[in-house]
Amino acid sequence: MSALRKLLDWYFNKKSLPYWCLLLLDSLIVFLSAIFVYWVFRRSQSLFDFRHEVIVTALLYAVMSLVGARVFRTYSGILRYSSFVDLLKVAYSNVLNLIIALVWSETLQRFGIESVAALVTIETLATFVLATLLMWGMRITIKTLFDITSSTPKTLNTLIYGAMTGGVGLAKNIQTMRPKKFELCGFISHVANSSHIQLMGKNVYSVSDDLLEVIRKKKIEAVLVSSYRAKDFRNNEELQNLFINAGVKIFMTKSAIETRVEGGVISEDEDGMQLKEVSVEDLLPRAEIDIDLKSVGELLEGKCILITGSAGSIGSEIVRQIATFNPKKMILIDQAETPQHDIRLMMTRDFPKIDAETIVTSISRQTRMDALFSKYRPDYVFHAAAYKHVPMMEDNPSEAVINNIYGTKVIADMSVKYGVKKFVMVSTDKAVNPTNVMGCSKRICEIYVQSLNRKLCREALPGQKDSQTANYTQFVTTRFGNVLGSNGSVIPLFQEQIKRGGPVTVTDERIVRFFMLIPEACKLVLEAGTRGNGGEIFVFDMGNPVKIADLAKRMIALSGVKNVEIQYTGLREGEKLYEEVLNELEGTKPTFNKKIRIAEVREYEYEIVNRDIEELIEIAKKYDDMATVKKMKEIVPEYKSNNSVYECLDKG
Repeated sequence: MSALRKLLDWYFNKKSLPYWCLLLLDSLIVFLSAIFVYWVFRRSQSLFDFRHEVIVTALLYAVMSLVGARVFRTYSGILRYSSFVDLLKVAYSNVLNLIIALVWSETLQRFGIESVAALVTIETLATFVLATLLMWGMRITIKTLFDITSSTPKTLNTLIYGAMTGGVGLAKNIQTMRPKKFELCGFISHVANSSHIQLMGKNVYSVSDDLLEVIRKKKIEAVLVSSYRAKDFRNNEELQNLFINAGVKIFMTKSAIETRVEGGVISEDEDGMQLKEVSVEDLLPRAEIDIDLKSVGELLEGKCILITGSAGSIGSEIVRQIATFNPKKMILIDQAETPQHDIRLMMTRDFPKIDAETIVTSISRQTRMDALFSKYRPDYVFHAAAYKHVPMMEDNPSEAVINNIYGTKVIADMSVKYGVKKFVMVSTDKAVNPTNVMGCSKRICEIYVQSLNRKLCREALPGQKDSQTANYTQFVTTRFGNVLGSNGSVIPLFQEQIKRGGPVTVTDERIVRFFMLIPEACKLVLEAGTRGNGGEIFVFDMGNPVKIADLAKRMIALSGVKNVEIQYTGLREGEKLYEEVLNELEGTKPTFNKKIRIAEVREYEYEIVNRDIEELIEIAKKYDDMATVKKMKEIVPEYKSNNSVYECLDKG
């Protein structure tokens, strides 16, 4: 048995047989089939007496079989990967060979030439039927042996969620994986009462069946989710929990997890239907975002685009998406040297044809920004640079003012000075009724760019107020919540804590947050930013809120790590239990996209805002935290500190 295993391993580790070897094998099968059939019909004595005639006839049939093989290319397949299509080709080939042989045999027998036509019609028919069966058997046997030898101790007993086109396609895909990773044990249908069906020889189970019993009996270790059923699966938390609690690994096809922007449209990644073990963000329910980015591409193609915060989570994704629209030039600004170097390498590797400048500097350096705007004259500015961590900014309010507020003012003023067509600012849901310094700093940024847009619009001639013909800079703000997997976000933190064996720290058992995938958020930023007319604050539908404690529990269960505890540490300074709901119909207006609405907020006069911000910046330069936050509260009266040393400023 060991010798056979070694022989099979040697064979299957080699490349496929040359096509002439397969032709020779098939021809040999026809030759031997003819001799065997003659023996069955005539017995040994007759075979011995007419051995020369039989051998010549068998050789002729073997040569004739090359005709069908050539027509149907039966030799072009690889035996170990034989499929139903390959077996069908063999059948078609041998039908053609049979017809040629019968015509040959009948013609020669009429002329009395039996020395090369020793087999009668029924024998010729039996020869090619037997040859077909033997050729099928050879292919099936080699494929079966290959499947057996490809199985390893790591092969997982598997169910596929999705029992129609997507599920069958996925099943075929895993059967050709080498080394073999999944052993198909059945399908799960989302349709109730479908348990009587079989697919590919495997049982189909319904979601209404006792799946735990199926998992136990079949020793199921993995569930693969068809891309066609990914949305249903994400929204079925009960089914997810059943698998997670049973210790079953969950895999999704790459196309169900990731999307990309290519040529101005969102397209799925179909790279070999690659399977990826899911992480918690893959399972969060989210509605489909339907965006046709061709209109965005038409605006950005051939333009000079400046992006601040280009090395950050949001900024870097904006860089990737805009690069697909073939801009004339990209100016990428970030003060973080190493991440910015990574962006430079990414642009060189993935977008070598794009003329991109990667610049390390701070947006609050006015002279440097003036020089860059003067040199490159950007058409569009996407402003994603900001300090974003709530506890850090609570301890460093002056830095929040200088980087977030003053930096935004510098970039906005330069955009006006150098005739930028559109300025798109990335804001946050923490700017809504802020309870912390970071949120308030972003709200002040919103106020400044909105008031500046209002001032420019008033000064413009009546005929220039249309968004297509306006020759003044239009300022658009996009506001959304947490993005999954961003730098410093809760999911990477939990992953690191689980890896260390815990505890996983959650600030409060009741705390909830809205989440969105980074690529989805950036697509909405691009559409809202480029299609806005100026002055709007766009808010995004973030879907359903997620309880952070539940998120932590699920991540622990998915990790497979045992005895990891959750530790509640209490709210941090400036932290809310609940972020404001951004998709409430009240206080917003609809737009061109059902996922994007316009916030109806109080508008400010530019002169007053500019004066207040200038005063705030001067205070911040003295690094007097209390005085800085006090002035911020004067500018944004709804800013009420929460769990913070600055609560004392709200008592007056």
